[in-house]
Amino acid sequence: MKFGHFDDEAREYVITTPRTPLPWINYLGSQDFFSLISNTGGGYSFYKDAKLLRITRYRYNDIPNDSNGKYYYINDNGTIWNPGFMPSRTKLDSYECRHGMGYTRFKSNKNGLGAELLAFVPVDAACEVNLLTLENTSSEEKNFSLFSYVEFCLWNAMDDMTNFQRNLSIGEVEIEGSTIYHKTEYRERRNHYSFFTVNTPVDGYDTSRDDFLGLGNSNAVPDAVRDCKCRNSVASGWYPAAVHQINLTLKPGEKKSLVFLLGYCENPSDNKWEKPGVIRKDGAHELIRKFHTEEQALEAFARLNQYWTELLSRYTVQSSNPHINRMANIWNQYQCMVTFNMSRSASYYESGTGRGMGFRDSCQDLLGFVHLIPARARERILDIASTQFADGSAYHQYQPLTKKGNLDIGSGFNDDPLWLIAAVAAYLKETGDTSILDAQVPFDCKPGTEEPLFEHLRRSFRYTADHLGPHRLPLIGRADWNDCLNLNCFSSEPGEPFQTTGPSEGPVAESVFIAGMFVKYGKEFAKISKIYGNDQLSETVSKEVQNMYQTILDAGWDGEWFLRAYDANSEKVGSSECKEGQIFIEPQGFCVMAGVGVKEGLAKKALDSVKERLDTKYGVMILQPAYSQYYLNLGEISSYPPGYKENAGIFCHNNPWVSIAETVIGRGNRAYEIYSKTCPSCIEDISEIHRTEPYVYSQMVAGADAARHGEAKNSWLTGTAAWTFVNLSQAILGICPDYEGLRIDPCVPESFGDFTITRTFRDAVYHIEIKNPSNIQKGVTHLNVDGTEVSGNVIPYEKDKKEYFVTAYMG
Repeated sequence: MKFGHFDDEAREYVITTPRTPLPWINYLGSQDFFSLISNTGGGYSFYKDAKLLRITRYRYNDIPNDSNGKYYYINDNGTIWNPGFMPSRTKLDSYECRHGMGYTRFKSNKNGLGAELLAFVPVDAACEVNLLTLENTSSEEKNFSLFSYVEFCLWNAMDDMTNFQRNLSIGEVEIEGSTIYHKTEYRERRNHYSFFTVNTPVDGYDTSRDDFLGLGNSNAVPDAVRDCKCRNSVASGWYPAAVHQINLTLKPGEKKSLVFLLGYCENPSDNKWEKPGVIRKDGAHELIRKFHTEEQALEAFARLNQYWTELLSRYTVQSSNPHINRMANIWNQYQCMVTFNMSRSASYYESGTGRGMGFRDSCQDLLGFVHLIPARARERILDIASTQFADGSAYHQYQPLTKKGNLDIGSGFNDDPLWLIAAVAAYLKETGDTSILDAQVPFDCKPGTEEPLFEHLRRSFRYTADHLGPHRLPLIGRADWNDCLNLNCFSSEPGEPFQTTGPSEGPVAESVFIAGMFVKYGKEFAKISKIYGNDQLSETVSKEVQNMYQTILDAGWDGEWFLRAYDANSEKVGSSECKEGQIFIEPQGFCVMAGVGVKEGLAKKALDSVKERLDTKYGVMILQPAYSQYYLNLGEISSYPPGYKENAGIFCHNNPWVSIAETVIGRGNRAYEIYSKTCPSCIEDISEIHRTEPYVYSQMVAGADAARHGEAKNSWLTGTAAWTFVNLSQAILGICPDYEGLRIDPCVPESFGDFTITRTFRDAVYHIEIKNPSNIQKGVTHLNVDGTEVSGNVIPYEKDKKEYFVTAYMG
């Protein structure tokens, strides 16, 4: 069942009913100012950091769900409604929500009055523009009142939700014409403020939420809206809000457009303003001047569209498969940008108050983003590396505003260090910019500890190489990629949560998954070392990688698939000898991606076992059989009900690993089969089962053991986005950035046919045509580059050359 449809030409998903299974959201913003917006107008805004600089308030787990946002109420002769349906939930005569690239547009009608709302964040300003156009579509004159509404957050979102003894006394606003300024805590310790304004004189206002809503009232039908009269309240303590009342008269066929602006401003740090408690409004006035008219708003919107046109043009494909075209050209790349900006911090499943940026998460997100804006990828790599510890380990998470590690989470996730090598390798392949290796980067953000980025990579590698267990496999620490596989647990008091030891003390659980990572990214580090001019280190690294390769074969193979790990007592995890949890997806994908077992014939066995034991119609499960009880030696993974999350759920994040692994052994049919089962466009028809947005990937889908098999959760902010783009663009379609240039190595279904790709790579545009006359799955015999035959499958890179015309022949 569908609740909308794709409009590929407009690069939009069109939602045709407000009653979607879950809120279907979009992200506005591409630099520092961001908003989340749902298909019914819910959501919130923040600047840079969703925890520390939250601008508007949002309530998770509220009833009804998703009932706070930027709202516009219309009182048309006693009928109260909203263009986005919520929060009044009045039945509309027509409704449409179009989520596009950095913008959302609502179009609805009630009783002959039409409303079109365009919401977007300009590419060059710290604000959200809402262009609201009202049209009288009836044959009678319309007299009605419009009310805007936002509720301000008191900046620190966590404190805002918890510290009521203080924050119910600090709310403070200032009013200047049609502009309402939120200046809470400005007098004390902040040099920033926010504001909400409209480009017309107002007939009333409210800045006190409770005065606007009325005693004991919800936001569905505020008293001021019902009475068609704002209270002109001025918030003092309590809950600051921003409401504009505008009384309108429209003749039949007449339109009226209004520009609302939610902005964020900072004053210079050397501010010598001598009026304590009174905000400087220079920044706000400048923003208001830039977006004061409808024409200015539409010009900014046109610039936003051009921005996305240029970004998305860096990788485009034309094939006979509409799902691949749609996802590769539009939605997958768009989601990669969002995950790069947000990491895992702010979604409808992450409140923005805890996780911040993930070390592992952000490194993975770079894999799908680096081709879009390489300069920003470079900045992010250096940010991530600066949070690393001197021993090569890392904070698992850090706050984007402060770059400080999350002490509650800390370190000890022993896969983290190797992801930095993965990110830098992807950047070097994409750009050829080896100067990044010399960039001076501190450890733990401490001045005086700066070392070249290359040294950070060396310590990342050494951290894994120097922390091996009794089987000579890498120690898992608190966990590896699977945060819930806590194998170093020790007993605690009944009713108390389990505890774990640190990475170098107590028990010594080992990870076959990290071993696969070590082989894959160790090979990359050996190449990087050689590029850096350290041949001796390159040789040493290669030897250690080869030793680990053999260790996996000796201690990590279970007969038909790769083991997952050894627990703290050296008992096998992910083995046929186990009662439950006999096979896991992660090592089957990553070990084969690393090339382990390919020449020995073990890779095919492992992937066949995945298909036989883990596959479902909705994707590949993370493990089987599901754990039916809690196991202390396994930790949180066994605390979930069977079929959910890490306990036999379908993790869309690592389905691409198995698909990529299938391309390693040349099985394009199977690679695409796996891809299609979690591809949003391919499963749009089952939206009533899947429930999350049909235009972006989710983190997980309920597995075969779950009551709601096929139901997705945790959409948008997931490594699924980057890894699926890598899978689709590089492994399946086969356009692979490499140190020497672009490598052409597709692995496609037999029926896929010829296809073309346009790819920007190192400031040159490549026009690539793939010809497959024999309909084989994998194998390129030769290339024709600008009319010259080239042996092999790497396009020779020529510095300063700006355009290439390439034909690749499969056979």
